[in-house]
Amino acid sequence: MSTNTENNRSPWGAIVGLAFVAFSLLQACSGPSPTTIPPTATPPPPCSTANGATVEICIFSSDTKQDWLNAVVQSFNAAQIKTTAGKTIVVSATHGNSGTSKDDILKGKLKPTIWSPGDQSWVKLINPEWTWRTGKPLISTACQATVYAPVGFAMWRPMAEALGWPDKPISWDTIAALAADPQGWATYGNPQWGQFKFGHTHPAHSNSGLLLTMALAYSVNDRTSGLTPEMVKSAAFVDALTSVEQHTYHYGTSSKSLLNLMVKRGPEYLHATNTSEADTLKYNRDHAGEMRFPLAFIFPAEGTFWAEQPFCLLDNADWVSAEQKEAARLFEDYLHQRDKQELALTYNLRPVDSTIPVTFTLDMGTNPRVTLQTVPNLESPAPEVSQAVIDVFYQTKKKATVILVLDTSGSMGGDKIKNATEAAANFIGRLEPDDEIVVIPFSSGVNELQPSGLAREVGEGLSQQVRGLRADGGTALYDAVCRAVQRSTELQAAHEAAGEKRLYGIVVLTDGLNQGGATTQEQMFNTCLPTGEDVEGVKVFTIAYGNDADKDLLKQIAERTNGKTFSGDPETIEQVYLAISAEQ
Repeated sequence: MSTNTENNRSPWGAIVGLAFVAFSLLQACSGPSPTTIPPTATPPPPCSTANGATVEICIFSSDTKQDWLNAVVQSFNAAQIKTTAGKTIVVSATHGNSGTSKDDILKGKLKPTIWSPGDQSWVKLINPEWTWRTGKPLISTACQATVYAPVGFAMWRPMAEALGWPDKPISWDTIAALAADPQGWATYGNPQWGQFKFGHTHPAHSNSGLLLTMALAYSVNDRTSGLTPEMVKSAAFVDALTSVEQHTYHYGTSSKSLLNLMVKRGPEYLHATNTSEADTLKYNRDHAGEMRFPLAFIFPAEGTFWAEQPFCLLDNADWVSAEQKEAARLFEDYLHQRDKQELALTYNLRPVDSTIPVTFTLDMGTNPRVTLQTVPNLESPAPEVSQAVIDVFYQTKKKATVILVLDTSGSMGGDKIKNATEAAANFIGRLEPDDEIVVIPFSSGVNELQPSGLAREVGEGLSQQVRGLRADGGTALYDAVCRAVQRSTELQAAHEAAGEKRLYGIVVLTDGLNQGGATTQEQMFNTCLPTGEDVEGVKVFTIAYGNDADKDLLKQIAERTNGKTFSGDPETIEQVYLAISAEQ
């Protein structure tokens, strides 16, 4: 059995395997809610002419510009703009992660007319693979910028001000040095804040996650262009990223999920995360009454990706017709009209039209004095550079300890237990070699499969045992959750004594209500589960398997511990496990 994610990556560098996010299996023009798996794996149909009088075009866009794009789409559709043949153009938009949408297009799960990821980097990743498969690029014409959504750091304003914001330039080097400093915030006169606590998104799926990691590589090599794989693999970059990753306490698939955690838990939980300027300003506006302090957006001083949100017509896709291509170009022209560019400011985005003044203020949470001239726009690198960056991320990221809690009660019989155990075994096989795995099946009682340990040492044996599990007995859910938390606590104490830093996650799959066992629901919440206030505490991810599961209870467990809850069925359960793996 292989426990290396290299086996799940495409030959052109975009990671497909471990971090595949189930909640981004979006349909061409609409999709499921973020934590619900679609009921079928059948690829959705592409956009098509609805009737003889209209032509439909679908755009899949990065969610950073969601509000602005939706407003423009509504305006465009109301204008009843027609093609030269007299057909009315109807536009629909779907939003999500840039990396996941790239993977879904390559897999045939997503067939938009227009693709608008966060940055040109994703275009440089998808075109070579499409060419390798079909002999021609998916996108043959240049993708024009729509708006700017520069990426950087969102940090609590008092902390940003301690670093010198907004008057003193703050570099990636500043952040990396703070992360590695054993004195933490005491170096900046604030020992009460302790060690620097950073969260960032997974670079295989999050636009800002990939771009900010790449920005660090540029910074370490003192460049704004011309980055090479050799520079990325240098000891200097590996050391710098190691400092960051070993002080990263929460990964995620979107910056919004991490911003939500910062709002919910406050400055005691996370101090900063990667995100866009637009989302930072949006959270300051929308959550002002919930936050102890506002957030400040920090531009990495040496340069950043201004994330021009390119408009890419998939002109070589066999599902895009000639009339859709014409309609797409008319919509692109509409996006660049001056009033639509001015509207972008309302949604915290910067116009690409340089004649339009930026109206942002310090009170909003960003430095309006920053421009493309003061903070350079970094060059989008070649695909092999992006691959190298992600390879080094996997090399340096904090390893995970994962405890799988599997319901094997009688109600799990038939296809349920077959698919659940197969998906769980495959999940184990996708763990990194130095990730730690513990498996706890439960029915009327709670047991732990032996031996547990590092995936490279015990993964194959545990996978075989998991595939052999059978369904029988009751559902001692509360006992199982408490046992898993206890094991996590024991392992964490042992790791800390050995000077080892890890992330801790519990995955609970069940199809029913608690039946039997010695633990009550109140005892589980009051004496077993952590409060979620400690960023180093275990996170519980719950899977409501089928219609009989107590979804409200599982949601409470996940939210209390800063995990996530998912819904799955026998056909989609493996996709759920893949989604969870991106959070570790």
